[in-house]
Amino acid sequence: MTFELNGQEFIELNKLLKLTGVAESGGFANMVIIEEAVKVNGETEIRKRKKLHKGDVVEFNGERIDIVA
Repeated sequence: MTFELNGQEFIELNKLLKLTGVAESGGFANMVIIEEAVKVNGETEIRKRKKLHKGDVVEFNGERIDIVA
């Protein structure tokens, strides 16, 4: 799936997971990030508010999210 930034410079990782429906809530998004279940650009990411920019790729639970402008 893709996520469009719509003119924004970035989106925070936990907000992305919630907005795309990959995580059913913000609390759940934070939990799976802390539990090292999320990858950004192939690397495990534990920063809940990691800023994601155009070109970044997020992977969680078999889902892939490509960030586009």
